[in-house]
Amino acid sequence: MLVLMNVNATDEQVERVCKAITGLGYKPHPLPGAQRTAIGITGNSGPVNAGGVEDMPGVAEVIRVSKPYKLVSREMKQENTIVHFDNGVTIGGEDLAIIAGPCSIETRDQAFAIAESVAATGVQFFRGGAYKPRTSPYAFQGLGEEALQLMAELRERFGLLIVTEAVDEKSLDLVEQYADMIQLGARNMQNYSLLKAAGRASKPVLLKRGISATLEEFLMAAEYVMSEGNYNVVLCERGVRTFTDHTRNTLDLSVVPAVQHLSHLPIIVDPSHGTGKRDKVLPLARAAVAVGADGLIVEVHHCPEQALSDGAQSIYPDQLAVMVEDARKIAPVVGRRVPLNDGTRTAVRG
Repeated sequence: MLVLMNVNATDEQVERVCKAITGLGYKPHPLPGAQRTAIGITGNSGPVNAGGVEDMPGVAEVIRVSKPYKLVSREMKQENTIVHFDNGVTIGGEDLAIIAGPCSIETRDQAFAIAESVAATGVQFFRGGAYKPRTSPYAFQGLGEEALQLMAELRERFGLLIVTEAVDEKSLDLVEQYADMIQLGARNMQNYSLLKAAGRASKPVLLKRGISATLEEFLMAAEYVMSEGNYNVVLCERGVRTFTDHTRNTLDLSVVPAVQHLSHLPIIVDPSHGTGKRDKVLPLARAAVAVGADGLIVEVHHCPEQALSDGAQSIYPDQLAVMVEDARKIAPVVGRRVPLNDGTRTAVRG
């Protein structure tokens, strides 16, 4: 169920409607829009008893949401969600976000060398793994909090926003403390307890599609996060498992317009994991911009042959510069632009 408020509804009227929904035993989710506020209703096991809500001051109408993913659905919110960061940077809307950095933070020298090259391209987000869920228990698992501390230093030095993965609820607490955006990886897309915990976090969430997830499963995972009250969710297509052997995964660019048709959430593309091969990252990055993605996330390493993880799909810094320039040329064709990081704006830590 969805309550649509009048265009001129006051904050007090919205609050009273939310209290009425709570009194009925449901959970209200107010989502302010450009024109008016929509209030989603969750917590019901069957049809919602509106209980006179439709007659309250400020209410325009009460409508049924047909999709199982209610808060994520475009039925809930017609205009696109734009995720805002404390330094004014956004994901969604006109700006095309680019997130770049190594798969794993390995050493201080490695992290700072890559961050310097990333910042030099004007990219606004730095990605780096502190916790690495690996197929082999003997593979490099990340530096943990040490890596988070290094990335916090990088933010202050280069003005980069930090995106890094949490793999469980313990690491989620630390990632929330140090980073600007919490990444939930493909392996955890259906880790429902972790999704709920991220929904209670104060930082935006980057949710990657599972390696075999359908579109509905992908959106339902986002619904888990939003149902706990965190509405700053960005989706990420990173390739799915198919029969192909010429790439690590199959990058499903068709999911971008499919998501944008069904949901108001922004969606970015990861051509690094989506292909697994360095020579395919740039062509697929260009295609992702052309298809209308809200951003890119790529792996970059200055010495990929020595990388402790994902070296084969990590592009060189000079390739990143080419990719950014290509994105700047393509973006205007689809009504986007690539903003520049001036190196002076830093995020405010919560």
